Amino acid sequence: MARHAAEPIRRAAIVKATIQEVARAGSLEVTVAQIAGRAGVSSALAHHYFGSKEAIFVAAMRHVLTVFGAEVRGALATAEAPRDRVEAIVQASFSAASFRRESIAAWLNFYVLAQTMPEARRLLAVYHKRLRSNLVHDLRPLVGERANAVSEGLGALIDGVYLRQALATKAPDRKAATALVLDYLAKEVGE
Repeated sequence: MARHAAEPIRRAAIVKATIQEVARAGSLEVTVAQIAGRAGVSSALAHHYFGSKEAIFVAAMRHVLTVFGAEVRGALATAEAPRDRVEAIVQASFSAASFRRESIAAWLNFYVLAQTMPEARRLLAVYHKRLRSNLVHDLRPLVGERANAVSEGLGALIDGVYLRQALATKAPDRKAATALVLDYLAKEVGE
């Protein structure tokens, strides 16, 4: 394989290894050597591709957000009515790709990273803005002027489910998580 053709594959392996190592450690207290070892590359190559450990974390965060974004777009593509679209967003939040042990640990630790790293804070702000925008757009026909408040409640509940799951000892339960958030939605729209 040509040297330049291997770079995207190695970068992807480093990002995947970062998510796995953060999940294993339960924190951002992992070394580039640990990440590189899991990815099957040298620490020097990981530094060469990303420049710093923080940049590796940001790349992993981008990856998690990209997977989530694809899940949301896919779910929204088949939903037409406002209620169906809100439910699609909630279901995408707890999809098999997003609501698994490694991704949950990554989300929790990326929130921690965002407290001290401007790029991580910016990425989380973009995520929050898009989630809020998508929800408010489809909540307006359902709850009118309360769309912003209901959107904030849904977002907080989704984040809260992730937080609690990060601390849980049992495997993530996608159905229970989705049902909890959809029950809140049903109460807010008056069902």
